[in-house]
Amino acid sequence: MSASPSSPTVASSSDAANASSRSRIVFASFIGTAIEFYDFYVYATAAALVIGPVFFPHSSTTAQALSAFVTFGLAFIARPIGSLLFGHFGDRIGRKSTLVASLLVMGLSTTLIGFVPGYDSIGGLAPVLLCILRLGQGIGLGGEWGGAALLATEYAPAQRRGWFGMFPQLGPSVGFLASNGLFFGLALALSDAQFRSWGWRVPFILSAVLVALGLYVRLKIAETPAFQAAIERRERVRVPLVSLFANHGWPTLLGALAMVVCYTLFYISTVFTLSYGVSALHFSRQSFLAMLCFAVVFMAIATPLSAWASDRFGRRPVLITGITAAIVSGFAMAPLVSSGSTPLVTLFLTLELFLMGVTFAPMGALLPELFPTRVRYTGAGVAYNLGGILGASVAPYIATMLAARGGLAWVGGYVSVAAAISLVAVLLMRETRDVSLS
Repeated sequence: MSASPSSPTVASSSDAANASSRSRIVFASFIGTAIEFYDFYVYATAAALVIGPVFFPHSSTTAQALSAFVTFGLAFIARPIGSLLFGHFGDRIGRKSTLVASLLVMGLSTTLIGFVPGYDSIGGLAPVLLCILRLGQGIGLGGEWGGAALLATEYAPAQRRGWFGMFPQLGPSVGFLASNGLFFGLALALSDAQFRSWGWRVPFILSAVLVALGLYVRLKIAETPAFQAAIERRERVRVPLVSLFANHGWPTLLGALAMVVCYTLFYISTVFTLSYGVSALHFSRQSFLAMLCFAVVFMAIATPLSAWASDRFGRRPVLITGITAAIVSGFAMAPLVSSGSTPLVTLFLTLELFLMGVTFAPMGALLPELFPTRVRYTGAGVAYNLGGILGASVAPYIATMLAARGGLAWVGGYVSVAAAISLVAVLLMRETRDVSLS
């Protein structure tokens, strides 16, 4: 005799199906951000090591580094444009199709960078093409994170959104390890001339393979229940951006300012410190990349710990603790990094990236929780990427200027001030752990 609809057999089958569906969604949110951030960090590492001499052959190494960091910052300016563009369609037509489109834009831009000839080959057209593709990277990543976070949190059980929202936050750690690990391997295998001639292009071109994997995974997922419910209730708005700024401007601003500490910790620790360590402290490329790969493991460790704590104690207490530690950590930069000691520099990198994980993990749940379903993709994405403009776009450039004029103590002060800005924003926020996403 067949089981009735209310029988334990049917219920257990339904539970198993739900668990399987959530596993696919979690993996899709993770793999997409891992690939997108791999693409983004490939450029960040190349900017610190080779973009300057290949595309901006100034006589001064400082001028080369500054020019490379300007192109690095372009993507952060483009990211809010991507969040507005993809957020509009994400709130209008759905999370799934929009995430597929953002991955395509990012992957195509990254792969093409690997084929752009250098300044020696085509002159001034080289940096122009580089900047155009860098803007494409920014637009693609601008649409990625908000959708990935929503994919995870809108499927999550109400009391575990911090944990589910952690999986997109693991993407940056894995993407960074993959990109830096590949650059590390190339630095070991190739001579300096080979690396500058063609070796640096390999990580960009390999992006095409990773994007194909990400598209395969994402094309197999379903739309989120929260968005489906919004369609059924006819809650979608015609222009989400207008509704966002008319009705949710304050949480958007607070969310953006709260993100500043995450960006500053990460890009000062990786892009600026890598450039400074190789050029000023005379570390080899491979040794400093190895130190960064070691340190980012602690960022990956901190991410699930912080996500669990944010479900247990709330988003604000975890963020307040992590940001306060980040303010203090700025004072450690000068004595640890300027020592030139491998253990002490590694200690600083580990500390900063661990704190990055602590402050970054709760954002996967917190930013979506600030907004209603009808503007959630747009709101979370705009807040996240506006924070990128404030915390990351100019951070390596400013840090390079500060180090040249006042030394590493000034750069450490910059980290502390950026963290203090985020602390004020979090203190002004409401707790969102118990907010309903439906």
